[in-house]
Amino acid sequence: METEVFEELMVTVLVGGLILFMAFIVWDLAKKSKAGRYGTAVLFFALGLGVFGFLIKTIVIAIKGL
Repeated sequence: METEVFEELMVTVLVGGLILFMAFIVWDLAKKSKAGRYGTAVLFFALGLGVFGFLIKTIVIAIKGL
């Protein structure tokens, strides 16, 4: 396996793991702060925007490479 392929795979896997860990942190924060449904939705929406940005960046780079 070449270094570039390994790096791309690890970035995807590790950033995915980080996103899941951040989702757990947000869920725990919402639960401990008793944010309710609306507050929890707002917290996850803000996290979702960051995840969406990462996905869009990945897609744009993949399309540009074609």
